[in-house]
Amino acid sequence: MRVLVCVKRVPAPGAKINVTPDGQSVDTANLGFTMSPHEECGVELAVQLVEQHGGESHVLTLGVAEADEQCRYAASIGVNKATLVSVDAMDWDPQRTAVALTEAIRAIETDDGAFDLIVMGNESADTGGYQVGIRVARALGRPVVNGLKGVELSEDGSSFVCRREIDAGSEIYELPLPAVVGVKEGITWPRYPTMRGRLASKKLDVSVVSSDEAPGGQSKVRLVRPEEQVSETVVLGEGPEAAEKIVELLKELGLWPGEVSS
Repeated sequence: MRVLVCVKRVPAPGAKINVTPDGQSVDTANLGFTMSPHEECGVELAVQLVEQHGGESHVLTLGVAEADEQCRYAASIGVNKATLVSVDAMDWDPQRTAVALTEAIRAIETDDGAFDLIVMGNESADTGGYQVGIRVARALGRPVVNGLKGVELSEDGSSFVCRREIDAGSEIYELPLPAVVGVKEGITWPRYPTMRGRLASKKLDVSVVSSDEAPGGQSKVRLVRPEEQVSETVVLGEGPEAAEKIVELLKELGLWPGEVSS
């Protein structure tokens, strides 16, 4: 089995994001970077599928030179190969990104053979556009389902059985090979890199290619940082004298089962 997982270098979750004065980009000073959480789970899925069925896994990312870090992280937990589509800046629209990734995938498949499965994150942690995976699948002419929390190879090995959670339960899809899936955080529990894996990742020969794709039809107007929500703590009292106020608050919230007996 050949599995490709596409990842993106994004600011670390929980970091304070500041916007440059012109409103056109994120101020990256003092920011740590990682791969999107959905995609981290996708990397683990790719490694697990290869462990179960044999074959090889490949990670692909479009980003600045520093995105080499995300390629090597994927290698440290078991991914076999890596390709970086090197660009000068990460300010690429979804259409342009999808075209560049599609061309890179076609080039890899021409050299090494077709991928049975291409794994995408449901959406990136920074822009949250929900577009790139769908666009790539469409361009490659392959079936795709997004929002998945389960992906397994069928018993006869001709398709993938995919599960998507909904309010009433789950939807089950069967996708013939080759296919594209968009996975959500929680589909797997990502493993921690071992020391052996980290050492091996340093020796990985990351293939670097360039792209000169033209911008797509979408354009950014400006970035706006939402106002911080400040919560205020109110001390209801101390000791027994606070009990009455606590009961009143519980009643207000609808959490009090009955009247207080005196």
